[in-house]
Amino acid sequence: MFESGHDLTLFDQNTKKPLRCRVQVILPIDRPYDYILPYGPDGQQINLEPGQIVQVPVGRRILPGVVWDGAADEDVPLKKLKEIISVSEAIPLKAELRKFVEWVSSYTLSPQGSVLKMALSVPQALETIVGQKLYHLVVGREPQEGFRITAARQRVLDLVSDSGGWVLGDLAKEAAVSSSVIKGLEQAGLIESYFDRPDFSFPAPKSDIKGPELSHGQREAADDLMARVREHVFSTVLLDGVTGSGKTEVYFEAVEAAMKEGRQVLVLLPEIALSSQWLDRFEQRFGVAPAEWHSELSPALRRKTWRAVSEGKASVVVGARSALILPYDNLGLIIVDEEHEGSFKQEDGVYYHARDMAVVRAKCCSCPVVLASATPALETMINVQNGRYDRLILPGRHGGAGMPDVELIDLRFDKPERLNTGPGWLSQALRGAIRKTLDAGEQAMLFLNRRGYAPLTLCRTCGHRMQCPHCTAWLVEHRRFARLQCHHCGFNTALPNACPSCAAEDTLVACGPGVERIVEEAKKLFPDANVALMASDTMTSPAATREMVKSIQNREVNLLVGTQVVAKGYHFPYLTLVGVVDADLGLFGGDLRAAERTFQLLHQVAGRAGRAEHKGRVLLQTSDPNHPVMQTLKAGDRDKFLEQEAETRARGHLPPFGRLAAIIVSGPDESELDNFCASLARAIPQIDGAQILGPAPAPLALLRGKFRRRFLIMSKRSIAPQGIAKEWLSRVKPSSRIRVVVDIDPYSFL
Repeated sequence: MFESGHDLTLFDQNTKKPLRCRVQVILPIDRPYDYILPYGPDGQQINLEPGQIVQVPVGRRILPGVVWDGAADEDVPLKKLKEIISVSEAIPLKAELRKFVEWVSSYTLSPQGSVLKMALSVPQALETIVGQKLYHLVVGREPQEGFRITAARQRVLDLVSDSGGWVLGDLAKEAAVSSSVIKGLEQAGLIESYFDRPDFSFPAPKSDIKGPELSHGQREAADDLMARVREHVFSTVLLDGVTGSGKTEVYFEAVEAAMKEGRQVLVLLPEIALSSQWLDRFEQRFGVAPAEWHSELSPALRRKTWRAVSEGKASVVVGARSALILPYDNLGLIIVDEEHEGSFKQEDGVYYHARDMAVVRAKCCSCPVVLASATPALETMINVQNGRYDRLILPGRHGGAGMPDVELIDLRFDKPERLNTGPGWLSQALRGAIRKTLDAGEQAMLFLNRRGYAPLTLCRTCGHRMQCPHCTAWLVEHRRFARLQCHHCGFNTALPNACPSCAAEDTLVACGPGVERIVEEAKKLFPDANVALMASDTMTSPAATREMVKSIQNREVNLLVGTQVVAKGYHFPYLTLVGVVDADLGLFGGDLRAAERTFQLLHQVAGRAGRAEHKGRVLLQTSDPNHPVMQTLKAGDRDKFLEQEAETRARGHLPPFGRLAAIIVSGPDESELDNFCASLARAIPQIDGAQILGPAPAPLALLRGKFRRRFLIMSKRSIAPQGIAKEWLSRVKPSSRIRVVVDIDPYSFL
């Protein structure tokens, strides 16, 4: 599947004809174009090897591309070919990355150029780097008397002390200061300038720092992973351990083994911007911070990281899913932490699941991949049962801590009482448990996976509901900002004083709770508590996340209210009570993984309680306590839940026992869209073992001003939906106004 039959001998140096090669450009096209090789100063053509990065003309534009495997088509007239403009000094893309690009393109039915664009995502890193004026720290120099180290100056000093030389403009941007601040530090003698090339490298993690003492079970698992790393052979292993079992410390041993082998390590986290605690643990274990890769990086740091990765000067990279397609020099280990997380699925541009693609990348690199989770995805567990993946189990919490007790609160009988200002959302049992926890000097957490103050705002007079003008979605009230916001397209507007439909004043009311509303109730019920909110709206940067985590660890907060971001593996020793406000949220609907996602999320949230010497307790408010998800959560029987879920999926031939592919068709004109969908429906092929459903309006039938329809290909496990989709969609050509997206193995059904 991964072997290329291409002849890598591209050019015949004995021919008298101008030599040509194939170049894959970063456009949404499926195949490389042919180009004439560039000429050197001596008038001779420069022979290029597959993988070299070049700049080529495409129409009126100059775009990056990569010399691709295989011989050019000698039958194409030379007059139709253009010459390569320049060759980048960046290290060529390795054969394993080129194979990976081809495989992802073929599997996801995405243009090969679109996949390659993800690998060449930093155009500045491809430019030739010449000597320039750089700044670095003067070691041992103390500030002169009277020279005050302000916060701005300290940011500059921290940056130049952590890495090699900085260009003035990049340093000013990264430290968020003016150039005068940098020049002032230079005049004070604390930093100095010199003329050289930028240093694209990160400090090497130290391998002589002793980690925490591992238990017998942890040691066995760590030794197994380390042996796999040293073998330089592909394998996939599930590191299956309950929350708090020390999975991170176990795979840190494998990270150290890979570094000793001189190989690079990639750690994928679901949301790197929210992973400050993980980054702190890494720095404690290895003495330095890893290289990071995510959307919050500045352009200068993105350029540095890309070059460091490609040149083998970044030993460990921790990043979001896009880090998977960076041009690693010598990748020796991939770790996918919290492998069950749905955020590993990319649903824009190239649709792919980073967990599954990590397995493919590891096979291309001949290295092991570790999937770590306390609640593995059903697909992963079935792969374990079928012998495709190995499994290492950590059955108990580290240090002897016990798992929390889980109790169900039946909201049909213990109904929350109204407050003076409106409805309440916390039952008497939960209120009492919070009070008892706070009185004991411990911390409590309330969980509701719904941002904002209220999910719906309506008029008491006419019933009008505030809806996004661009999407089929209600506007969510964010009372902190006095705004109504769409969580799908970002549209926001001020909360009006009068109803837009009937013009009645002061009749708009908030319906249902969001976390802001739970914070409001908590402050009224527990006025002596230090209440804090932890949601993606408040955790807007790694620095903000680190500050919040620090305040919780220092016990400056004793009642935390949060959304799913609080389930990201945080360790709070004094947190002993977790209350889930609405455990049924997300349990129902058309999502085939609704039950699995709910179980995983609530199990992870419950795992925040009682992770140290204090016993934990979890209270789930539910209106359906007899639901299998609630019963298995109460019993703490994850394997029983997975068994039940597997039986349900198998009966419906749903993944992982069948295959799915979603076809999402969108356009600005609803009539034109429906006519095209009707044509597609008439062209549906008849295939044994497969069926195509649709068209049907998507649940979000209007998104960002585009109308949307969906088809769904359902096939047996043995039938690949890619071939069906490719052949079927080729029968009907859409207009330029209509967009057709193929989502193989869909995770979202909106």
